[in-house]
Amino acid sequence: MKVYITSVLVDDQAKAEKFYTELLGFVKKHDVPMGEYKWLTLVSPEDQGGVEILLEPVAHPAARPFQEALFADGVPLTSFSVQDLQGEFERLSALGVRFTQEPTQMGPVSTAVFDDTCGNLIQLSTYTP
Repeated sequence: MKVYITSVLVDDQAKAEKFYTELLGFVKKHDVPMGEYKWLTLVSPEDQGGVEILLEPVAHPAARPFQEALFADGVPLTSFSVQDLQGEFERLSALGVRFTQEPTQMGPVSTAVFDDTCGNLIQLSTYTP
């Protein structure tokens, strides 16, 4: 068994697609119309056969309150691994991405947290043994 898809709740699929592809650098894998929404998945350009991120609309009645509660409490919805946390922080900051936590080292793990403009806080992390 392995993870092949994970959801990121978003309040606007088109805005999320633009942010996640143009700023973060993910690549679109699937874009299938499904009525009002789409089955819209992205992958890392470094592993296009790997785990897909589903940009999941907050259409379910429980989704928006869940998303809003996490955001209000400063809790990231998910975490993405990066090789160079400081470099990604600087690159994304220069592109206008708003960070709520600058790179912070906690033992062998360093993290930073940003606002994805679609209702979520996303954590970047790197592990240095």
